[in-house]
Amino acid sequence: MFQQDALTQGLEVYRVGGAVRDALLGWPVVDHDWVVVGATPDDMRRRGFKPVGRDFPVFLHPHTSEEYALARTERKSGHGYGGFDVYASPDVTLEEDLSRRDLTINAIAQGTNGALTDPFHGRQDIQQRLLRHVSPAFSEDPLRVLRTARFLARYAHLGFAIAPDTQALMRHVSESGELGHLAAERVWVETEKALGEPNPERYFTTLHECQALATWWPELADDETLAAALDALASAPETSSPALAHWRYALLVSVLSDEQRDALASRLRLPNAVAQLARHTALTKALLNEPLDDERVLHWLERLDGWRKPAQVIAQLQLVSRLAPARQPRLEKAWQAAQAVSPQALLGEGYRGAALGDALRQHRQKAVAGALDEGASR
Repeated sequence: MFQQDALTQGLEVYRVGGAVRDALLGWPVVDHDWVVVGATPDDMRRRGFKPVGRDFPVFLHPHTSEEYALARTERKSGHGYGGFDVYASPDVTLEEDLSRRDLTINAIAQGTNGALTDPFHGRQDIQQRLLRHVSPAFSEDPLRVLRTARFLARYAHLGFAIAPDTQALMRHVSESGELGHLAAERVWVETEKALGEPNPERYFTTLHECQALATWWPELADDETLAAALDALASAPETSSPALAHWRYALLVSVLSDEQRDALASRLRLPNAVAQLARHTALTKALLNEPLDDERVLHWLERLDGWRKPAQVIAQLQLVSRLAPARQPRLEKAWQAAQAVSPQALLGEGYRGAALGDALRQHRQKAVAGALDEGASR
């Protein structure tokens, strides 16, 4: 049950989607989405709601910023996530609106009196721990393949599985080539969310099983590479989202070559910070696979741009504490020793230009060597 405020009084409003699903699961409810039946865009604007887009019947509450969508139906008219004609009208029923949704557990609505409208038996699927598609129209939106895999990453630890007939539809969509029409940004959004879930490995294994991995992540699409990548992903430092998702991605792709990792970053149009973290993580793992010496460690610090961006070194030292805790103190001491070398002192000694750069590197390497030797002797 929920209370309507002054702006929604007189409207036929239902809470829908994730808020209803997660409440039934006992999962924390973070966001609320609403559907409005029997209203027009003019009705919403007169009440002060702000339209999200000119041609899309979704409005933001002026005080809460929560989304209120007019009940609508959709018809496939093109490729990809956005290839739909939307029909919103006061004569669209709640059941018709729910029928366009992806999974039965997301197609439950709650009225102001607390009563649930559940035409596709989503509550039963929650009880049976099943992710099941609402209708064959599931296959019209290729993004639903990724979303279903993401929901499994979220709820697998609660015992959820994907229904066999839904798995078959996901494979059909993958084999149709429709996944290739998705925008890279949409693929990354779903992947980033999945990487922040309790079981991110289930996202990738599910996509692999339905032949979807090969479209956007061909570098990971063979069994051996995927197994190694998922094993690496599990060693991510414990932190909050979205940093956790970014660390998991960086470790996932650390098993790839530089060329493969860069190709994947380009294909997914990754944010620069995520692509850079992946490069830095690969550097750190490579360093840890070799004996520590002053030249390797200095090169690592230089590649991390440690003198200008010390936070990048600190982040990688956090990773070292997870991957090779015995080496972390030596590397931290080497970093501190190199940092302590003063360019101003060398300027005072008369070094200038290229000679200053050479002297600075020599002094830093000597400081790193001393710190490593000291650490090894303890």
